[in-house]
Amino acid sequence: MSSGYYAACAGMMTRTDALDTIANNLANVSTPGFRASHNSFSAVLASADDEPLSALNQDVNEYGYLGGTRIDTTQGTLVPTGNELDMAIDGAGYFEVQTGGGTVYTRGGNFRVSPLGQLITAAGDPVLGEAGPITIVGEPVSVSTDGTISVNGAISGRLKLAEFPEGTQFESLGNAYYKAPAGTAVDATNTKVRQGQLENSNVNPIISVVELITAQHQVESMRRTLSLFSDDMDKTAAQDLPRVS
Repeated sequence: MSSGYYAACAGMMTRTDALDTIANNLANVSTPGFRASHNSFSAVLASADDEPLSALNQDVNEYGYLGGTRIDTTQGTLVPTGNELDMAIDGAGYFEVQTGGGTVYTRGGNFRVSPLGQLITAAGDPVLGEAGPITIVGEPVSVSTDGTISVNGAISGRLKLAEFPEGTQFESLGNAYYKAPAGTAVDATNTKVRQGQLENSNVNPIISVVELITAQHQVESMRRTLSLFSDDMDKTAAQDLPRVS
C-alpha cells in the first residue's frame, strides 16, 4: 500500500484534533477565566534502512502528527459586573479550588455562597482560603486586593492564590479548571484581586473562526487525497492483480 496513503491519513487525524481544540475554544468564548488552547504540529520522515530519500519520496513519506497542546496564559480583559461575589485576578495568579480529585486552579471568579455558607465556584466546589474553605455569613462582603474577605467588617478569611513559573505546562480539566505539575505552585506575590469584576475568556473569536475555517479546508483536502488513493488501490485490485500469474 502506498505510504502516501498513511501520510494523508495522519494529516487528516491531526487536523481533526485541531478542529476539536478550536471548537472547544469557541464554545468557551463567554466562560469567565477560560484559557485558550493551541495545538502545535510536528512531522516525522519515514525512510527505509536510513537510506536518503528523493525529494518526491520525502514529500509522500513525511507524516504530520500532533506535537502537543499548550494553554495560552495571556490575561483576558477585566469587566465590571457590580456583583460583590465576582472576583477577577489582575496578574499571573490563580484561585485555588478544592475538588474531589484534589486541588485545582482557576481564573474564573464567578463565585457564590452555598447553602452551607461556603464560598464556591460556579461548578459548586469550595474556594480555598489560607485556612481551608472560606465561610461567608451575612453581608455586605468586601474583598481587598490581597484577597482578604470581610463580611460586615469582620474578616472571614483570605483567598489562597498561587502563581507558577513561566512556561509551566497546565492541563485543562474543564469548567475553567486547570491542573499544574506537582510542586510548581508558589504563593502569589504579583497578583491583585479585583472585587466586582470578572476576567473574560482570552479566546480571540475572530482568529479562532479563521483557524476553524482553515482546519476544515485542510481536513477536506486530506479527505479528497485519501479518496484518490483509495480509488487508485481499488483500480489496482480490480485490474492489475488478476493479471499476476
